[in-house]
Amino acid sequence: MLIDRRTMIAAGAAAFAAAPAIGQSKAAGPAWFDKAIVIDALGGLGDPYGAPDSTRLSARVIAEMRATGVTMLRDTIFPVGNVADPWGEYQKALDGFRQVFAANPDQILHIRSAADILKAKREGRFGVVVGTQDSCMVGPELGRLAQMKKDGVLSIQLTYNNGNLAGDGALEPRDAGLSKLGRATIEGIEAEKLLLDLSHGGARTMAEAAAAAKRPLVISHTGARALVDHPRNTGDATIKAVADKGGVTGVYFMPFLRIGAPATMADVLDHIDHVARVAGEDGVGIGTDNGVVPLGMDAEAKKRQDDWTRQRIAQGIASPGEGVGIYPFVEELNRIDRYRVVAAQLAKRGWSQARLEKLFGGNFLRVYREAWGG
Repeated sequence: MLIDRRTMIAAGAAAFAAAPAIGQSKAAGPAWFDKAIVIDALGGLGDPYGAPDSTRLSARVIAEMRATGVTMLRDTIFPVGNVADPWGEYQKALDGFRQVFAANPDQILHIRSAADILKAKREGRFGVVVGTQDSCMVGPELGRLAQMKKDGVLSIQLTYNNGNLAGDGALEPRDAGLSKLGRATIEGIEAEKLLLDLSHGGARTMAEAAAAAKRPLVISHTGARALVDHPRNTGDATIKAVADKGGVTGVYFMPFLRIGAPATMADVLDHIDHVARVAGEDGVGIGTDNGVVPLGMDAEAKKRQDDWTRQRIAQGIASPGEGVGIYPFVEELNRIDRYRVVAAQLAKRGWSQARLEKLFGGNFLRVYREAWGG
């Protein structure tokens, strides 16, 4: 069985069950924050405190999710990469989401339109958008896009790290860009009023896809390549091209924001500042690529993370900088109040409340409205 990111988020966070004091504090944060729409454009939903086979979320994880202040996150429906039966794997993952949604109707709202995000905020439920991080499950069967929309999938990422039939991912050495099928896939995504996501794409793929897109699109989780030359980070020209189409680039809280040393909160702030300068204040957002609740890293959690990393390396989908003993978060921000802390630190750098409200949710909400309606 493949280990997916949602499994590892839950497993890593499980250390908090044995160490409840870690990461549990909640900073007061800016006064506007709790009233704002806060969107994490790429995260993960998991319960480190519930029984392994339970689909009903525990009261503790619900309380911690609410404490983050996040209104909505986009979670990933697998698979990623060139697996043997991507449509079959997709169906299995879809069933898992359906079970979780069915077991938690009072706590979680499956987002199917932008209006549902406001509904989640109003009703005190946690909104979840389901999206892919690959188009491998679509391949040449473009009619599957309509079925996926019926399934409640709202966002399609074109490529993962390696090449697929649509184009080349961030780690594909040839960097050959979009295929003819990739261009047709973009047309299909837009025709179905789904959201096109260019994250994990090769530099040429992303540039060609941004040029081909006719509707607002996103790079949900990345960093600024002008600051750190890493294949998972995005060049200024593509960030600007996405913004020019009315789209948004989300900055992640990942190790790839620095090379040669662990990424810090200052690195996160620097990448946000840079994307905002390139894209404008309407073109930047947050896509942490983390779980909602922090990751606890006791010995067992580290072993699971390391096993997951070894599997990614064996599959050939691990990015440069991934390795045993390197964990997918920024340590200073591995805390429940991470979003409030970043907001407060950006305010110290001169960000106004209006700009911060756009960054933390307003910009992605605008694109979601344009993509999905509502």
